[in-house]
Amino acid sequence: MQPVGPLKFLFVVNPVSGGKSKNNCQEAIIEYFRTKPHAIDFLLLTGKNDAASLDDKIKKTKPDRVIAVGGDGTVNFVAGKLLGTGIPLGIIPAGSANGLAKELKLPTSPDLALEIIEAGMEQPMDAVKINDDTISLHLADIGLNAQLVKYFEESTWRGKIGYAKVVLKTLWRTQRVKMLIETDNEKILRRAYMVVIANSKTYGTGAVINPIGDVDDGKFEVVIVRRLALSELLKMIFLHKPYNPKKVEIFRTTKLCISLKKKTYFQADGEYLGKKNHVRAEIISSQLSVMKAQEAEEFALTPA
Repeated sequence: MQPVGPLKFLFVVNPVSGGKSKNNCQEAIIEYFRTKPHAIDFLLLTGKNDAASLDDKIKKTKPDRVIAVGGDGTVNFVAGKLLGTGIPLGIIPAGSANGLAKELKLPTSPDLALEIIEAGMEQPMDAVKINDDTISLHLADIGLNAQLVKYFEESTWRGKIGYAKVVLKTLWRTQRVKMLIETDNEKILRRAYMVVIANSKTYGTGAVINPIGDVDDGKFEVVIVRRLALSELLKMIFLHKPYNPKKVEIFRTTKLCISLKKKTYFQADGEYLGKKNHVRAEIISSQLSVMKAQEAEEFALTPA
């Protein structure tokens, strides 16, 4: 990577993202920039007035890049403030799943992530606006997976065994829901276990739900899971294989409207957002840029 001139970096830190302290990460950031010409600043999220605090911090410091230190929820929050501003988003993956960081092939090592943030390349990226008050950079869905997210948040089980237990609980309780789905070119009635609004390919677990996903193609995919099998779901979660295409439909679109017979679990970028009976979505194309490795560079997801 080639060195760049002095820049201002604002690090937005979620101190408890993924249930982990970020003190070591902050120390790594300070140490990395100790001998460099750049200026760094921090904003620690508290859960109270964070949106106003970030707006104020960006206005006062006028950063060249804003970096989210946390999981998908933190990345989503910071990105929402950067849409249309021209300020690139950097990511230091520090959550429990880090789905978007995995999709972008960003390293989990803070030092490697900081190299990209300092001297990487900017990649345009789409977002999906949902119901006028939510954005999704990665994956949002209604039905089965959102129900799983809710149960996992409420559970004390962790790890793959814990996750498998939550999956079994979800499968036992989930039901297909009747819905009307309208895209750019389709208007269809379906009974489905889940509908995914997909701007990318995989969940944070590595499960492949949308093999044709692309974060900067000006469209998103609607993935309709009509039939369900435990073997297929476990294959997605643990072997990272795509779902059987005989059991799903995929449509590419720029707009979506889902009307459901009854209120159903909904999540966006790993955050459970309650039950909905109406979901609207539309693409926000190339109004965000994210820092990635230079094309000639290769980084592992975990340090050697």
